[in-house]
Amino acid sequence: MNTLLRNLRELRRYPSAILGLTIIGLLIVLSIYAVIAIPYSEAIRLWRGGPGVWDELPRNASPAWFDLFTGKSLSRTIVVDSRTEGTRTREPLGDGNVRERLILALDFRYDTFPTEMSLFSTATYETKRSKLTATWVKPDGTRVALASGRSIRSSDTYYISLDNQLRDRLPQMAAPEVALFGEFGASSPKGEWKTQPGTYELVLEADMPEAYTLESKLVVYGSVYGIAGTDNQRRDITVALLWGAPLALLFGLLAALGANTATFVLAGIGTWFGGFMDSAFQRLTQLTLLLPLLPILIMVGQLYGRSIWLILAVVILLNVFSGAYLTYRAMFLQAKEAPYIEAARAYGARHRRMIFRYLLPRIVPVLLPTFVLVVPQFVFLEASLAVLGLGDPILPTWGKLIYDARAADALYKGYYYWVLEPAILLMVTGFGFALVGFALDRIFNPRLRTM
Repeated sequence: MNTLLRNLRELRRYPSAILGLTIIGLLIVLSIYAVIAIPYSEAIRLWRGGPGVWDELPRNASPAWFDLFTGKSLSRTIVVDSRTEGTRTREPLGDGNVRERLILALDFRYDTFPTEMSLFSTATYETKRSKLTATWVKPDGTRVALASGRSIRSSDTYYISLDNQLRDRLPQMAAPEVALFGEFGASSPKGEWKTQPGTYELVLEADMPEAYTLESKLVVYGSVYGIAGTDNQRRDITVALLWGAPLALLFGLLAALGANTATFVLAGIGTWFGGFMDSAFQRLTQLTLLLPLLPILIMVGQLYGRSIWLILAVVILLNVFSGAYLTYRAMFLQAKEAPYIEAARAYGARHRRMIFRYLLPRIVPVLLPTFVLVVPQFVFLEASLAVLGLGDPILPTWGKLIYDARAADALYKGYYYWVLEPAILLMVTGFGFALVGFALDRIFNPRLRTM
């Protein structure tokens, strides 16, 4: 143990190892933060989505830090909810009804237009006789009728951007989110639309029974959002990037620990007993080396299930008798002839003691660099399965992000961030473990240490 600790202290001599340990440490901190900030059940709920989960998020929005490269103030999402903002007035009509008037005001100061507009309304009653009227007021006082005579329902969504009748009434038949927030040709010689900064108002009027109320929420979707942006289902990509870290590390570490530990122990047992057991283990190793791992995992995913835990179990099983078995066997054959092993045999030590007390500890230091180096292999294997559409359909992983981006033609449509963010994290993970693994190999491998 003292020798192992002394060798590990030598990592300080290798700048590459320090960099690798820093990367791994940051990934561990990111994983801990993800688990604490977004509990597992909440992460699954957010990623699977559903009614109301992502209503306030824009679709296909770039990360907010894109501002740094454009030189413009890109539009952000603005939410105005009558429950917490806005002005409400009620005018009695004399027949038990009132005319309720809601004014939702918002301040728009961006250089680019919104991407969408939606109005979400809820009422404590539902009637086809009461009608809702919506009017848009621009900073210069221009009034635009959005909806007139819309029946009030207990729950209703008015997609302003998809209102073709409104589009037909707007200047130049422009998209509603452009015409309502811009001015045409006012300061542009080419006659283009330009954003009009200022305070806008959405005025809602409805006649309803005095005992009931109407609540509305206006959502003006921006073109950028958050640290990582959003996908085509309005999901915050940050959720998958954060939770992809603990899932990738957990899969890689468990697969490496399970497969390498089993290979190491079985190689020691087979070498010690020799004969039929050693021969059988070698034949199993040769057979496993002939089996194509990825096609087998694809077959398992298609026929049995795509749970990440099922895939993990199959990966460990198929890597027990890997090529590392032959490497460990060669080391154990040499260690088996060591003088201290002969001395232990002389005083009658049992097989279990000989294997687990004297033989295996002799080669344990060699296991550490091999273990570190194979972790990214398993991380990339899980990501590869997810990219092929065979990843766990529930969990938000880096590979699943790339698969969703490919399915939505993200690169073709210019959503490069959707692909690059998880790909960079995968490469950084592999880079960090590789730096530490190569340094450990130089420390524990005498032939490399003398070079």
